[in-house]
Amino acid sequence: MILVTGANGQVGSELKYLSSAYPFEFIFTGSQELDITDNDAVFDFFHKHKITYVINCAAYTAVDKAEEDKDTAAAVNVAGAKHLAQACTLRSIPLVHISTDYVYHNNQNTPFLESDATNPQGVYAATKLEGEEVMKQIHPRTMIIRTSWVYSTYGNNFVKTMLRLGTDRDALGIIFDQIGSPTYARDLAKGILDIINMLSKGEVSDTTFNETYHYSNEGVCSWYDFAKAIFELKDIECDVSPIVTAQYPTPAKRPHFSLLNKSKIKEAFGLKVPYWRDSLKEMLKELV
Repeated sequence: MILVTGANGQVGSELKYLSSAYPFEFIFTGSQELDITDNDAVFDFFHKHKITYVINCAAYTAVDKAEEDKDTAAAVNVAGAKHLAQACTLRSIPLVHISTDYVYHNNQNTPFLESDATNPQGVYAATKLEGEEVMKQIHPRTMIIRTSWVYSTYGNNFVKTMLRLGTDRDALGIIFDQIGSPTYARDLAKGILDIINMLSKGEVSDTTFNETYHYSNEGVCSWYDFAKAIFELKDIECDVSPIVTAQYPTPAKRPHFSLLNKSKIKEAFGLKVPYWRDSLKEMLKELV
């Protein structure tokens, strides 16, 4: 049985959507069903259910709000991660943990490798990195997947915000000096389930699984390019102007460059990663 925490979020919801195509039983939990910040609740849950794999999608992701809500961010992103790792290590359960490109925030202009130095800026980024480190220390059978710019048919995200604003307004200013790659949550969810399926069949080893990987869609763009593509694909008439980050200040710093190199996960598991515009088209079809 695969336990999916944070099941009401974007990746969790896409895992639920895809689950029927895989030969596993699933149990999907939100914070109401399983509060990962409560250590006793986590151990009790694992005692009651025969869990064989865990995908941790639970996270405090309100990047700006985290600057003032440090305790809650740490409770979910660090303590919650620790509790899951402790429960999994007692039963030697493989654990997949979703993390973020925000852990880097370095001044470089080549796609980040998993081995590159981390330099988190802000509470969200720092707690996500600390959660990674705690999990790895406690539970060696942990796969960390760092992703970026996640959007989905579910929940709130940049794509849905642009569709709403582009319909309501004649003109928008969108940041063009932050560079990365969008991630369609369904592509990421499929990649995770394919990896677990391979692991269950013995097609990949624990040594391969127990690593940190990157996953985002192929290609590169700015938020400005992303918005332009959304409007183009949906035939929305909206005048989009490029602006710099300084014109749109936020409490938490955003990395100016966070493009992720996906070579490691593609080579380890034979994954084919779709191009970002192709995935955006697929997602927009779902919203019709």
